[in-house]
Amino acid sequence: MASAFVAHRAADSLGPGRGYLRNKIMDRLTLFGLFAVVAMLVCYALEARSRWFILAFAGACVLGSIYGFLQGAWPFGLVEAIWSLVAARRWWLARRPATNHLV
Repeated sequence: MASAFVAHRAADSLGPGRGYLRNKIMDRLTLFGLFAVVAMLVCYALEARSRWFILAFAGACVLGSIYGFLQGAWPFGLVEAIWSLVAARRWWLARRPATNHLV
């Protein structure tokens, strides 16, 4: 009985039925994770342009952390949470005007 179920699932994933589409299309959690990682990459690349990209990077890290915990990869979620705190601190320190110590 179990082998018939496995054979049915394998045949379902090979054909153009619902199982095939379900395996080929990303689910919402994967799309959320993709969005979070792409947002992190873009914001990190643009950090030199404005300090607001640093804050956006921190927010994207929060999204990445949420994704990690929802996906079940808690170490990834924990590291991303720490990165969000580091980025938020960098944003906070970037608001201060640079001091010229040569004068």
